[in-house]
Amino acid sequence: MFNSTKEQHAVTTFNHFNRKGWSLFSCLHREVRIGMLSVATLTCATPCLMATTLAHAEGRMGDANPTLHADTLALGEASIAASRAPLAANVAARQVLTLTHDDLAAAGVRTVNDVLKLSASVDVRQRGGYGLQTDISIDGGTHDQITIMLNGIPIVNPQTGHNAADFPVNVADIERIEVLEGAASRVMGSQAFSGAINVVTKQTATSRAEAQIEAGSYGTFRGEARTSWQWGRGWVASVSGSGQRSDGAVKNGSFKGGKGYGMLSHKGDDFDFMMQLGATSNDYGANTFYSAAYPNQWEATKRYILSAQAETKGRIHLSPKVSWMRNIDHYQLIKGSDKGENFHRGDVFTLGINAWTEWLLGRTAFGAELREESIFSTNLGRSLQEDQYVAIPHEQERYYTHKDDRTNLSYFLEHNIVWRRFTLSFGAMAERNNAIDHKFRFYPGVDVSYRPTKEWRLFASWNKSLRLPSFTDLWYKSPTQEGNVGLRPEECSSFRIGADFIHSVATLHLKAHYQRGSHMIDWVMRSADDIYHATSFGLDNYGAGADLRLNLNALWGDKQPFEQFSISYAWLYQHRRKGEDYFKSNYAMEYLRHKFVAHLRHRVVSNLSADWTLRVQQREGAYLVYKDLKPTAQLKPYGTHALLDCKISWTGSRYNLFVDMTNLTNHHYYDIANVRQPGFLAMAGVGIKL
Repeated sequence: MFNSTKEQHAVTTFNHFNRKGWSLFSCLHREVRIGMLSVATLTCATPCLMATTLAHAEGRMGDANPTLHADTLALGEASIAASRAPLAANVAARQVLTLTHDDLAAAGVRTVNDVLKLSASVDVRQRGGYGLQTDISIDGGTHDQITIMLNGIPIVNPQTGHNAADFPVNVADIERIEVLEGAASRVMGSQAFSGAINVVTKQTATSRAEAQIEAGSYGTFRGEARTSWQWGRGWVASVSGSGQRSDGAVKNGSFKGGKGYGMLSHKGDDFDFMMQLGATSNDYGANTFYSAAYPNQWEATKRYILSAQAETKGRIHLSPKVSWMRNIDHYQLIKGSDKGENFHRGDVFTLGINAWTEWLLGRTAFGAELREESIFSTNLGRSLQEDQYVAIPHEQERYYTHKDDRTNLSYFLEHNIVWRRFTLSFGAMAERNNAIDHKFRFYPGVDVSYRPTKEWRLFASWNKSLRLPSFTDLWYKSPTQEGNVGLRPEECSSFRIGADFIHSVATLHLKAHYQRGSHMIDWVMRSADDIYHATSFGLDNYGAGADLRLNLNALWGDKQPFEQFSISYAWLYQHRRKGEDYFKSNYAMEYLRHKFVAHLRHRVVSNLSADWTLRVQQREGAYLVYKDLKPTAQLKPYGTHALLDCKISWTGSRYNLFVDMTNLTNHHYYDIANVRQPGFLAMAGVGIKL
């Protein structure tokens, strides 16, 4: 994209700018020379730092900091900084996968869960429709071992990771989704054990409203609307909402729900600011969700999110944040019955500050975070005295009878050096939790990247991480499951190497990792007639993967019909190093050994296009066979299955029409426990821009 000379104070020459993000330069019809470009990707820095945009350039002509000067920098896509001191994506010390808004539109996805299925390294195990009850994991980890963030704000539920996918945003709200694989506690906090997913919403005004309605198989109906507007100098607000209902593709599979999201942001010369408010509500039949012996289960969940974050500009960048999240869960083992019925209300309050500054030897960041987690429940936590019971709203003569809470204090220190073709990032997190032993534990890490050419980037990293047991891991007790209050925090050391090739025609990502874990948590049956017990063990995790994306228009020209093609593949192997013998694992050992994803987008005629997606995956582990609602001693392997999806779209200036068909071969399979996945599904809809 540009040329650079070898002198220390070289002038960087931008030859052409044909991408939308740099259209301002393109319209000048001339070369633009900039003496030194030190790009920060921060919109609103937080203690769990995410880089969201190539926000501003620092430095003056002829006054470049040689420490932060690179000979061959290319303007790459903005992504997770993977650092507490933000760096441009093109010089980041760590490999990051970014799914852009164009990727989402091309794939024809309807939920965030569907988006994540496009990544070979991400495992999405879905129980209900439209993302209900979805377990999300990275590189063979469990659903509790990742941090999910909304604009850099963690929305991790300490009760359980089963409801992690209760996002308050719709796909139309999303600018991009960033996936950071591997241990990341020193950057994003303790729960980023095996990776992090950051959903970045649009922060630009459209000056018009958008709406979409769709209907399809099994009485499924969904509608959503979004609008945004801008005023003053840099202020943007947006509001969105959606609702859906369905009779369900299986018996007791009906669901209904809705979500709403509001955002207020400001980008200025002196400071950036963002406030967001979100809510979700879901009500669904939970057919065999937790035990095939009880097919008539039911669950209802609610989530509320409120956060504010800012960044000051200057010599020292100060980035405070505050957030609150409430999760409400009502579960019935038998719908309409109080047998096995549980109520939970969890709150998470987070207060943090991050600061970073640039000086002669690089960028240094330091910060602190205080996170308070609490839960009231009829099952989870320590028993309360009767006079301490808390009434459950809208439930006559029902009370929360148990409670647990814990306080987590974390300190962060990190330094980043960008020198010529190298980037080095190193630091540590020190954490103390009052639920463990009140002692500080240290989790260091180091990342390095090298850019031999403007197209190639090489990566290597070593990081340590931890994860606290969820409240469910510790306390849950039912006719089919039993927690363990003696569980210790999970810990791991993660080694990763990778390479990126970025070109206008092709993008290639290569990676491999080894992770050594201790005190890893899983739920296991010790015999065929046993219930599930929470236990811990040692685990070695090996993996490798590749992702190739081709811009066929750039390769063959615009006149031919094919536009985009991509393939990705991930391989995993996990070795249970030590731990008690078991009959069946419920989570940790039910990982994807192989996952392959291929996607093709092509024009049919004029504004009519088609998107084809093929997913092939082989899952280790097995589910327990039931007969007459009674468990047998037989385990049936999940095996291998393939799914072919197609979306046909007509796109106009103000209207778009689509038909979305999933599982064209009508393949029925099991992917999580005894929950039978639906066969062919079809949805048709229309989108309008007012």
